[in-house]
Amino acid sequence: MADSKAHLFYVEDDESLSFVTRDNLELNGYEVTYCEDGGKAMQTIQSGAKFDLCILDVMLPEVDGFSLAQEIRKRDEQVPIIFLTAKSMKQDRIHGLTIGADDYMTKPFSIEELLLKIEIFLRRSKYANVPRTNTPVSIGHYSFDYKNLSLTTDGYAETLTQKEADLLKLLNEHRNQVVKRSFILETIWGKDDYFLGRSLDVFISRLRKYLSLDDRIKVENIHGVGFKFRVDD
Repeated sequence: MADSKAHLFYVEDDESLSFVTRDNLELNGYEVTYCEDGGKAMQTIQSGAKFDLCILDVMLPEVDGFSLAQEIRKRDEQVPIIFLTAKSMKQDRIHGLTIGADDYMTKPFSIEELLLKIEIFLRRSKYANVPRTNTPVSIGHYSFDYKNLSLTTDGYAETLTQKEADLLKLLNEHRNQVVKRSFILETIWGKDDYFLGRSLDVFISRLRKYLSLDDRIKVENIHGVGFKFRVDD
């Protein structure tokens, strides 16, 4: 039985599916705020409502699930987001993951699997929300403040997403070492699969762009193995 304090945000326009899913979520101890279309969901998000986990359909009336996820991420970098959708195209799954979703389940899905994923993500997010006490670190000419998700150098500042910060922190902790793709995926995303691997490649490209002002910093691709984060003196 789930922690009764866990508050889920569920957006789904299929009346029959939403009834069954909500019923199971509530039977397992979750508080559920439900919206049947993207317009109402966007209003709920913009009202400042806080949730422990979000479950979003992609194909919705008025506002799609991808747009909802992007709005959620503007306000909360850490809340887990799971997409439930009939769309199975690789591009859609990768897009969903790169804009900040934590997982992607294709309909028809197993309620038992959904409940397990919710439990795992809630447990992980509680750990992630433990107050951070680290101080900024130097990476070449940059100052990286993991606590405040910031990367700065002279005349330049970038606010990172939580996963971008997590990835940079992990790479920097293994500076000048080869870090396996599987280790990165399991550490940051919780599992190693094709779609998350493609998402990782997108995040690596973003970090390369952010760090491009210092040519001493390289994120090298070690083909078939992983990456080496190199900072030359």
